[in-house]
Amino acid sequence: MSEGSGRAGGAGPAVGGVPGKLDLDPALVARARELARRAGRPVVELACSHTTVSVERAVLRLAGVTGADPDGIPWVNRLVDAVVADVGLGHGVAVPVFEALAREQLTDVTLLAQKAAAGSVRFEQPTGKAATVARRAARRAVAAGVRRIDRRRVERDRLVRRYGDPKQRPWIYLIVATGDIYEDIPQAQAAARAGADVIAVIRSTGQSLLDYVPEGATREGFAGTYATQENFRLMRAALDESSRELGRYVRLTNYASGLCMPEMATLAGLERLDMMLNDSMYGILFRDINPIRTFVDQRFSRQVHARAGIVINTGEDNYLTTADAVDEAHTVTVSQLLNEYFAHEAGLADWQLGLGHAFEINPDVPESFRLELAHALLARELFPEAPLKWMPPTKHMTGDVFRGNLLDGFFNLVGTMTGQGILLVGMMTEAVVTPWLSDRDIALQNVRYVLGAAGGLHEDFVPAPGGFIQQRAHRVLGEAVELLERIGDQSLLTAIAEGTFGIMKRPADRGKGLDGVARHESDYYNPATEILERPSA
Repeated sequence: MSEGSGRAGGAGPAVGGVPGKLDLDPALVARARELARRAGRPVVELACSHTTVSVERAVLRLAGVTGADPDGIPWVNRLVDAVVADVGLGHGVAVPVFEALAREQLTDVTLLAQKAAAGSVRFEQPTGKAATVARRAARRAVAAGVRRIDRRRVERDRLVRRYGDPKQRPWIYLIVATGDIYEDIPQAQAAARAGADVIAVIRSTGQSLLDYVPEGATREGFAGTYATQENFRLMRAALDESSRELGRYVRLTNYASGLCMPEMATLAGLERLDMMLNDSMYGILFRDINPIRTFVDQRFSRQVHARAGIVINTGEDNYLTTADAVDEAHTVTVSQLLNEYFAHEAGLADWQLGLGHAFEINPDVPESFRLELAHALLARELFPEAPLKWMPPTKHMTGDVFRGNLLDGFFNLVGTMTGQGILLVGMMTEAVVTPWLSDRDIALQNVRYVLGAAGGLHEDFVPAPGGFIQQRAHRVLGEAVELLERIGDQSLLTAIAEGTFGIMKRPADRGKGLDGVARHESDYYNPATEILERPSA
């Protein structure tokens, strides 16, 4: 799954429309993708005609705005708020900001933000020569930020060549999150020594609903650690030390979701994170963030991820924590197809698509293991070049740690039998406590045993022709196509409003962050989008 590689995890499913182990109908698969495009295209058009306060803040972060006021509110928030108060959001903030910078005879955009917060500078939307000059200045400043992201991508490529990628597939993905970045670091390094290939720092509870990114290193998160640029920098530096020690490149994951999705993506690119959770609908469904705000933000964030060489992780596993994993399996497939379409449209390559799915069927359901195999293999064959992210059981973990460890073992077995690309380590203490280091060590032992004992089992595992697993996969794909047809007839926004995904009803005219959305005016200008929509050099 290294940059530019094709397959992740040696999954041997079909490529180029040739039926694989499930004998899927290539015409039906093509039909599913065409329906996903039909459902997603109006949403892309909506995203292309709107902006948000977070998109505009991301633009200014690329242009160099840093720091926060004494109350901890970032200067970039203060600056965007001042521009919006004077000229509105629909023109974009780049031109008013750089016109004011020239008028005030300043060279530091952060200093301009401080003056704006003090009320000593006003903003206007220039025309004519003044507008042209401001556009050029804005583009130069933002391009410098994009070049920093480009350099970090080159740096990653160099380190991967130097230290190498993990030899086994799937990659082992493990979570740390104490709330204190200085406690997270030694736990992350210990996890890497114990075999973790990807370290994910879970974000503090509720941060997705903050309409600003906290500043600096933080030590007081809640059930997670605040995602900040400084925390990104500290953890990346620590895992670089681990990479040198272990002789393999250890990847870092955080979150580009919530009300600050574009800014998180930008900060991740600047600090060389490797993966980011970035689902097209998670914030809508599970955080009640306005759908239009989310789709606008996710398109911009994915353009940044594409440029930065970051692998996204989508959140289809969450649907199965609220909806039944058997009855609603097809909604996962539909979401994966939509996430694929939105990602490709934003410039992401297949190797960057960590599409999510999960081992969440009630273990008391007859044939539950065979059903899980069918669902996992369907995802693997539909997206043969994507590093799928396989998620462990959570909904049906009862607190019985022995049963939980066994379920995680079955989950690990499905992962290796179906050639998954990224395997999130399940915890036997799920739903009981925040895992201790000892819990993580036991969980990693489980993973290492199953992956080592199974070896290349995915090469030998072939379901019986016309048997249970093939029939189940065909049924789920057929139901996904039927649902996509209905969505295409009524629109994706309507489907979301009616509770199609995760049984959450989220109307497009409601939800958090709606007041931070604006339709483009005729003179809207965003230098970041202009740069990101061109192929990188």
